[in-house]
Amino acid sequence: MGEALLDSYELYNGVKIPKLGLGVFLMKDEEELVEAVKTAVEVGYRHFDTAKIYENEQYVARGLKEAGIPRKDVFITSKVWNYDQGYEQTKIAFQESLDKLETDYLDLYLIHWAAPKFVETWKAMIELYEAGKIHAIGVSNFQIHHLEELKNQGLMQPMINQIETHPEFPQNELHEYMKANGILHEAWGPLGQGKSELLKSPVLKDIGQKYFKTPAQVILRWHLERGEVVIPKSVHADRIKENSELFDFSLTEEDMEEIAGLNTETRYGSDPDDQERIKETSIRPKDA
Repeated sequence: MGEALLDSYELYNGVKIPKLGLGVFLMKDEEELVEAVKTAVEVGYRHFDTAKIYENEQYVARGLKEAGIPRKDVFITSKVWNYDQGYEQTKIAFQESLDKLETDYLDLYLIHWAAPKFVETWKAMIELYEAGKIHAIGVSNFQIHHLEELKNQGLMQPMINQIETHPEFPQNELHEYMKANGILHEAWGPLGQGKSELLKSPVLKDIGQKYFKTPAQVILRWHLERGEVVIPKSVHADRIKENSELFDFSLTEEDMEEIAGLNTETRYGSDPDDQERIKETSIRPKDA
């Protein structure tokens, strides 16, 4: 196992989070996901990012169990979904995630989106954190005004904000705000979610050739150079391994400037301020 995969950032409360994790968004096939988790553990990954709404927490648990890795050696993240928000419901949803993940604590728990009751949700999460049931708490898809709302309420600030980030959408203003406030930046969709032409970029190909790296590896290294946690998702063993080979090269300032030129402010995922979507996803389905 590469020791580099244990490289971590320190959150403001002293908890360490591995710089690289395996994201499991949209992975619904149990056997495929179990194998992906086992492969990732074998390669050296120790950080796994899931969420209630992915409906695969139990598969992650099975994969980790079959990989035979002790719980204390793994960093597990999950998230509370929009229709579970609110003080009491958050605590219920958290316990459901613990049960599915077959653990008695989470390393990191996030508010998935800034739904209407996110302040009450945050209060519940602070209590769970103070009770030792979560080692670190944070948010996902929060804009500056959402983070300011928590600050204005006089509440503990999030330790991390997981947001869509890639060279075409570097989130520079939010990135700098978080840096100034001690909130770690975690990137989801770090390669453009497969909706982008990024991996065909001549700029990234040219930079990669200098280091014998693929455009994907260059992008993931770009995130690390910016001080971001990355959670690329894949079920393919060769890609899981490729995505981990980021710690034997660095990008120069000139490389970083060239990559900065790829910014088109293109968001491929949902807009955190799309109130219609937030409203719709905050209504609990009858079968949930």
